[in-house]
Amino acid sequence: MLYDTYQAHADLMWPWRAMARNSLPLFDGPLKALLQLPAVRKTAAALDVFSLAEVTHKRLPFGIDSVRVHGEPAAVEEEVVLATPFASLLHFKKPGITDQPPLLIAAPMSGHFATLLRETVRTTLRDHDVYITDWHNARDVPLAAGRFGLDEYVEHLMDFMAHIGPGVNLLAICQPCVAALAATALMAEDQHPATPRTLTLAAGPLDCRISPTAVNKLAVTKPISWFEQRLIARVPLRFKGALRRVYPGFVQLSAFMSMNLERHVQSLREMYASVAAGEHDKAEPVRRFYEEYFAVADLPAEFYLETVQRVFQDYDLPLGKLAWRGRPVRPEAIRRTALLTIEGERDDICAVGQTLAAHEMCSQLRPTLKSHYVQPGVGHYGVFSGRRWDTQIYPMMRDVVYRFR
Repeated sequence: MLYDTYQAHADLMWPWRAMARNSLPLFDGPLKALLQLPAVRKTAAALDVFSLAEVTHKRLPFGIDSVRVHGEPAAVEEEVVLATPFASLLHFKKPGITDQPPLLIAAPMSGHFATLLRETVRTTLRDHDVYITDWHNARDVPLAAGRFGLDEYVEHLMDFMAHIGPGVNLLAICQPCVAALAATALMAEDQHPATPRTLTLAAGPLDCRISPTAVNKLAVTKPISWFEQRLIARVPLRFKGALRRVYPGFVQLSAFMSMNLERHVQSLREMYASVAAGEHDKAEPVRRFYEEYFAVADLPAEFYLETVQRVFQDYDLPLGKLAWRGRPVRPEAIRRTALLTIEGERDDICAVGQTLAAHEMCSQLRPTLKSHYVQPGVGHYGVFSGRRWDTQIYPMMRDVVYRFR
């Protein structure tokens, strides 16, 4: 009933949102002269914010057509080089640019599309041959495609790195840090030629026992049966993934919004005020952020429940109990992969220390292959986007990749 109730509400609101969207072009055309009137500007601003504040389920484009390489513009072309029902390995090809180290970005499967990492991709493209795990919306994956849990996530990372080949570097952001460390350990133990040359773990919940955040505390206040009964729903019949059990993206969005509700409300109020005052340049960054933030993707139920239980409740990885398809995951098998961990001082999702824990787990890795950095003054998203990511965090990651290439 959870998904059906949401969809019924979305369908009910659709005519009103469509009316708002279709009315906006009028203020750039026949009604433009009326924008001199404050009341008309306020009406246009209200319609703009109302049409923006809509949950969508469609992945936006990355929209990266070019980047600067060595100070010169270089064209960027997206190509899917490998695909499964649940994900595409997306390559940002730069024709004519060679000899850059390959980098696979492991995007979170946490209710948003991989395009949430657009700025991460744009920055790393300057010096790397970039690939990303472009996860598909689970509500569009037919039931016949089978299950997708934590084991399948790890397997996707290993298959994608094997496809890219020797010399690949792995950057995991937030949630996939556990899977990335597991994949690296398994490949290292097998002496796989595509074992990542470097592994960068950014703001990941590797040991949630350390300085638990509100997210960590919530996970242990309820049994896993509560999460399954209250938060898992079946995809309505009208979609390709009909009857697949999922953790709906709109539920995850609600959880994220509730953590900082006052800040989100204030942002939308400021956008309204900016549009009403005719300051569209000031409103544009807010619009771009929420267009991405309100685009949600459903998670396969197996993946969500296993992540909650194995990562946030049972602490399988730090306790040495994590297994992949019954095979023990041994981080101590990692001996040649350079490890860089990055944390944000003000991260309220993944606290300082939780990602650093990887160093203790990788006990056989030489100190010269280990690096750690805490970025002052940033929260969770500041670890992989924004000015400090671009000017302080990324150069460090790039230097590690080039040092060990």
